[in-house]
Amino acid sequence: MYILRCSDGSYYVGSARDLEARMQQHAAGEGSRYTSTRTPVELVFIHECTNIAEAYAAEKRVQGWSRAKREALIRGEQHLLPAMSKKRFEPGD
Repeated sequence: MYILRCSDGSYYVGSARDLEARMQQHAAGEGSRYTSTRTPVELVFIHECTNIAEAYAAEKRVQGWSRAKREALIRGEQHLLPAMSKKRFEPGD
């Protein structure tokens, strides 16, 4: 599973069996429809998985995260992730 930072500052989360080949596709504008219009892209995070099913599950999980939570993961601040998952209620909610 990997995360790219796109030229517009957005993040793309993906998974691949061969990351080097996939990065070449992204660089050529052929990696995905999303990244093709946001090149160049920069690889900012890699999580190696034991199999493609695990990688795909991790990809889908991280795709559902907020930008702040993705950035904490990228910075290596995994200890912050549980607190970022909890919904904060304001008085009167």
